[in-house]
Amino acid sequence: MFAARTLNRPAVLWCALALTVAALYLFGLGGPYAPTNGDEMVYIHIARLTAASGHWLPLRSELLDMRNTKPPLLIWQALLVSDWGQNWSLWTLRLPSVAYTFASAALLGLVARRMGASTRSAALAVVLYLLFFSSFRYGRAYLTSAPETFWLALPLWWVLWRRARSAAPQELAPGALGYTLIGLCLGVGAAYKSFALIAPSAATLWIALLPRPWNARALVRSTAGLGWSCCVGLALFSLWFVLDPDPAAVWREFVLTENAGKLRGPEGYWYAAWYGAYPMWTQLFAYPANAGLLVLPALGLQVLAVRAAFRPPKLRPEHALLLAWLLVWLVVFTIPSQRSERYLIPAMPALALSMALLWERIARVWFWLTLLLLLPALLLLARIAWVIGTLDIGTPALACATVAACALGGGVALAGLLRARWTRNATLLVCTAVYASFNLMVAPLSGAAAGYTPEVQQVLQGRKVAVPNGFTGQFEHYHFVLAGAQLTPYDAEGRNTGVLYPELAPAARQQRLLASFDAVVWLQDSSEASGPACLPRCRVLAQRWHVKSRHRQGEVTWENVWYPMDWLFSREWLLLPADH
Repeated sequence: MFAARTLNRPAVLWCALALTVAALYLFGLGGPYAPTNGDEMVYIHIARLTAASGHWLPLRSELLDMRNTKPPLLIWQALLVSDWGQNWSLWTLRLPSVAYTFASAALLGLVARRMGASTRSAALAVVLYLLFFSSFRYGRAYLTSAPETFWLALPLWWVLWRRARSAAPQELAPGALGYTLIGLCLGVGAAYKSFALIAPSAATLWIALLPRPWNARALVRSTAGLGWSCCVGLALFSLWFVLDPDPAAVWREFVLTENAGKLRGPEGYWYAAWYGAYPMWTQLFAYPANAGLLVLPALGLQVLAVRAAFRPPKLRPEHALLLAWLLVWLVVFTIPSQRSERYLIPAMPALALSMALLWERIARVWFWLTLLLLLPALLLLARIAWVIGTLDIGTPALACATVAACALGGGVALAGLLRARWTRNATLLVCTAVYASFNLMVAPLSGAAAGYTPEVQQVLQGRKVAVPNGFTGQFEHYHFVLAGAQLTPYDAEGRNTGVLYPELAPAARQQRLLASFDAVVWLQDSSEASGPACLPRCRVLAQRWHVKSRHRQGEVTWENVWYPMDWLFSREWLLLPADH
């Protein structure tokens, strides 16, 4: 067990916890099962084809209506770090995202200390930010929110740094150069995601730069200065239209479809706002949803904030700015007809810092319930890891390490449930244990032994290979494990009519694909199938385990949840025609 004072007092232990969580971001970074956005492979596909073209612009894609859906800076980043495709690996492509996330976390800790927080509270803010699932999912994958979070927050960190420890809430006057630098930060952040992000960032800065009480002179100065910053940011973003050989396509695909298209719904704006797939009220829970495993403590902070609204305390300027940061982003991204908690990720540093400053005031029950919910999660992770250890891809050592991490997390959770003084800090340790257990669990599925051997890759060099594609762009993953082959995706679930014979029965489709291609990657149809249906008219060149990411209704039940081998794993066969 651990003593509460051991966790509360020595700053070195808090810093060690922050470094431990940071290390989890690097462990398994290049694996196919790292938590990520479902569209990550879409943009890796665009980056690969753009690199192969040898030109910065236009962006290239073979996917329908998926080319200019993101600004080019994310693609250019991939070109540079991969040496134009010469060093093509998931680790290489994702590493800049982690660097941005670490930079945001470091600034978060430094500003917390500047605001007078203890080393413990500063480290706590860093740990919270890194433990948020929005950071763990979108702060280390290639399709990321880390760059815009860093660049759009950079001017706000500067304001917070200047406001902290000031004797009076004096006006901040950045000057012409300062407003220009702010504009450059806004432009770079927008060039990673969208020009729309300039609006909430500028609105938050406008509030932050005004003194209290407001005066007309300061209002005009800050409004004019930030107007110039917005112009600089938009001008930087608009270089895309100047440099792209087909600016009309950029306007049509990015501005009209990807951005303006999210301001209207098929049934009308107000109907969609109240009754559609993305109703307005769901956005109220966006920050807790982004917190992931810490959803309940984040919800507890919201309850605390609502209660304080009826008895408003006198806030220091920097604390008021954190609140404004959260509120502005919430209001702005409640306006589009398509609402998602992902749009609020650039404001998550403010949530982490607010939670750290009010850590002891958040009711203990939120942490207690979190520990109670994480116990079965750890148990299931341990069970899945143990099953993987019994398969031919796992090792007993990794299975034991995962089970040990789960057991340690479970022990800390029980201690936190029993001792009130340990509950809050135990929540952080248990969340860390969950991430560590997950990384250890998928490690056997992510290493070289889980892929195809160099000998198999050599056999398929230049060959036409049909590969499954269960979700848009997911076939791109096979470019990492079958490098050098000519890959053609087919719809693995038969949902898209006309995509390589989906109307055929599985056995007939196998034969048709084998007749059309030099090799076929085929996913196991059912848990009862011991081999592909085409045998003996085909031969299995190689096989590996496949983890199902989508399940049919009723496939996972309370009766079989303890037996993941029945619903989580299936075989993937690399098939050749019998005469090859």
